[in-house]
Amino acid sequence: MEYCRRTGIHFLTLYAFSTENWQRPAGEISGLMKLLSQFLHSELDEIHENDIRVTTIGDLGRLPGNLVARIEAAKEKTSGNRAMVLNIALSYGGRQDILQAVLRIARALESGDLAEHQVTEEVFSRHLYTSRLPDPDLLIRTGGEIRISNFLLWQCAYAELYFTPVLWPDFDELVFGEAVREYQSRQRRFGRTSDQIQVGERASSC
Repeated sequence: MEYCRRTGIHFLTLYAFSTENWQRPAGEISGLMKLLSQFLHSELDEIHENDIRVTTIGDLGRLPGNLVARIEAAKEKTSGNRAMVLNIALSYGGRQDILQAVLRIARALESGDLAEHQVTEEVFSRHLYTSRLPDPDLLIRTGGEIRISNFLLWQCAYAELYFTPVLWPDFDELVFGEAVREYQSRQRRFGRTSDQIQVGERASSC
């Protein structure tokens, strides 16, 4: 969070607990929930003092009630902050996210609140958990795994992917900086050619 604030990264999403993580041993799940609760308890004042807003995505209904209460309190306390958004993915899965968006749109079509011709990519995105967040520019996967593990499947359609063997507990500002520099070295074309990008860059600089 400190690195993001210092370098002008305004949105940071952390994949804290996936829908698949519910399959882990009960003791491990309980430990992870306690870690999150401790994090919110120990870091919330500093987060708030640094003008960082806390948000979440995922199905909070599956989490322990006392943890949900702490999460909601953190979101309420920081709701007016503007310097940065810390978004925590909890009980989140990309497929689940897409499915709940499809069901919400289906209900809107059935009720007449939405017409079929109005269902665009933008409208679909507004029905996802991340409706108030921009799509990610960079996805970093730690621990040497070469997969995205059901994370922001729709939203990451054009994200740059960066894989590092560094384990998450060892992921520090130095490694984060390496990922950002690698991202900055890439050309994001969004379906266009390199020549088109260069022409556009020249035109914007005139």
